[in-house]
Amino acid sequence: MASGSPNHHESAEIHPSSHVDPDAQLGEGVIIGPRCYVGAGVRLGDGVRLINSVHIEGPTTIGENTILYPFVVIGMPGQDFKFAPGDPTPGVNIGSGCVLREHVTVHAATKDDRPTTIGDRCYLMVASHVGHDSLVGNDVILVNSALLAGHTEVGDKAILSGNTALHQFCRVGKLAIISGGVATAMDVPPFCLCDQINATNGLNLVGLRRNGVPKDSIDALRYAFRTVISKSLPRTEALEKLEALGVSDPYVQELADFIAGSKRGIGRGTDRNTRRA
Repeated sequence: MASGSPNHHESAEIHPSSHVDPDAQLGEGVIIGPRCYVGAGVRLGDGVRLINSVHIEGPTTIGENTILYPFVVIGMPGQDFKFAPGDPTPGVNIGSGCVLREHVTVHAATKDDRPTTIGDRCYLMVASHVGHDSLVGNDVILVNSALLAGHTEVGDKAILSGNTALHQFCRVGKLAIISGGVATAMDVPPFCLCDQINATNGLNLVGLRRNGVPKDSIDALRYAFRTVISKSLPRTEALEKLEALGVSDPYVQELADFIAGSKRGIGRGTDRNTRRA
């Protein structure tokens, strides 16, 4: 990310109605539209565009060519009673090529180990929310009003459909999908579908095919899902079976590793949607 000197914003296009703190760092070609606020400690990469009425508190870093639509608010304190306004924070880090639509909110981290983080090429639709200390991977889609509570994690290329909610400390694995209107307080494994509360209902077969996962691996995942996850086996037994299957397929091994690292557990398994997914 290229950034300008804290006191030199000549390369940026800044509307006169906007406030940009002298300490903010702006890359080449940054466009800041009307009625925006860019605070101290904010770094905007090359080509970042704030359309209008965007509010960004520092410390926040936004990667090149990311676009923020009206009424996006980034870097406000996390909604955590233990965190008082003015407490130190590593803030927010948003990657390159992202799109944040109207009324998106991303809250600053409350822990000092890393910022609230969103990867590259993510699409956050209207009124979606990323809570404090969350970690969102690359190419993630949050559809309208998708809500991530604090300390959640979302893997690469996952999709959270409209009006979904993820409980604090939950994880969603790579290429997983949560159907519209569903809330979950359990982890959603990679490559899987969650279309009921706290359930794992099948595989994201469309997503697997679109992302070039080999047919042999899709077949291996289907067998693992049908014989292990859909049976809701005891954790130890399920992991033993998945580890054995993972020896011959890296995708199944990734599924096993995710479940082994789950602290909240995964939703109950059912194979009723394996074909429909």
